[in-house]
Amino acid sequence: MLTFTIRRLILAIPTLLFISLVIFLLLELAPGDPMAQVPLTVPPEVKEKMRQALGLGEPMHVRYWKWLVQFFWVEPQVMFDHYFGTTFSEDKLRIISWQHRGPVMDVVVERLPQTLWVVGMSYIVGILIALPIGIYSAYKQYSIFDQAGTFITMIGYSIPPFFTGPLVIVIFSVNLGWFPFIYDTTHEVTDWDSFVYQLRQMIMPVMVLALQTTAQISRYMRASMLDNLNQDYVRTARAKGLSEKVVVLVHVLRNSMIPVVTVIALGLPAIFGGAIITEQVFSVNGIGGQLIGAIQANDLPTVQTLTFMFAFLIVFFNLIADVLYGILDPRIRYD
Repeated sequence: MLTFTIRRLILAIPTLLFISLVIFLLLELAPGDPMAQVPLTVPPEVKEKMRQALGLGEPMHVRYWKWLVQFFWVEPQVMFDHYFGTTFSEDKLRIISWQHRGPVMDVVVERLPQTLWVVGMSYIVGILIALPIGIYSAYKQYSIFDQAGTFITMIGYSIPPFFTGPLVIVIFSVNLGWFPFIYDTTHEVTDWDSFVYQLRQMIMPVMVLALQTTAQISRYMRASMLDNLNQDYVRTARAKGLSEKVVVLVHVLRNSMIPVVTVIALGLPAIFGGAIITEQVFSVNGIGGQLIGAIQANDLPTVQTLTFMFAFLIVFFNLIADVLYGILDPRIRYD
């Protein structure tokens, strides 16, 4: 397992480099000019100096190399300096946002907690709801619970967040007045009342994101459980006199979790994509809003950095899923 993990980590390096190159080339070929939002009263020679200051006058391969050095070498040094008080990154050029005129990663670090708080909570809630629904639906196949769960989860999986978001706002905020429809990112939890308000403003965005997570994972969990409930080892376990609880929750569940682990691991980067829309709907000041704002402002360094971070999450959680395979099933060996 250790050899496989090291081999996958080494293989991830050229994979990530290729992904970063593709992202860079796509953004270079995309239409738009960073100077388009500059007022028309600015003289052309001043615009040209501004382009040079942004590094747009340099060749394409030079700009790509500078971004690689800044992302993989300078930014880790900045993080190291922040936590250990060193000065390795002093006077080194960082990735600068054309929109905010400051380091991109500073804005990311500022907004990331809001996204992680909403996305992480919604994913945990979705998994905790989906697994019991999938297990019980498979065990009670074709029951009323199974049919109702199938109907609800199919609806939840079919409706996109940009529809469910405004829908829950109209129902629970406008008509019923139960929850605030705008997420206050400046809110600080200092006492019990502020904690209750934080929970109230999180319920709707978490509900929207957890809906698709619950629908997807519960369907996979049900299908995997049904596939294993009819296996010979289950009949053997029952013939030995094991209780139904032990058979289902120990033997069947462990083998059924193997394909579900892939869905859970790979679904986390996907839910970040759903958070981009949800953050716009509920005005959550997270990295999703930062990405949309950067696209609208043609802020290529920010778009490139955030897009690559999403790609990194996909590669990383692919590795996590493969490692968990070997932990859940001793028959799987990579060495």
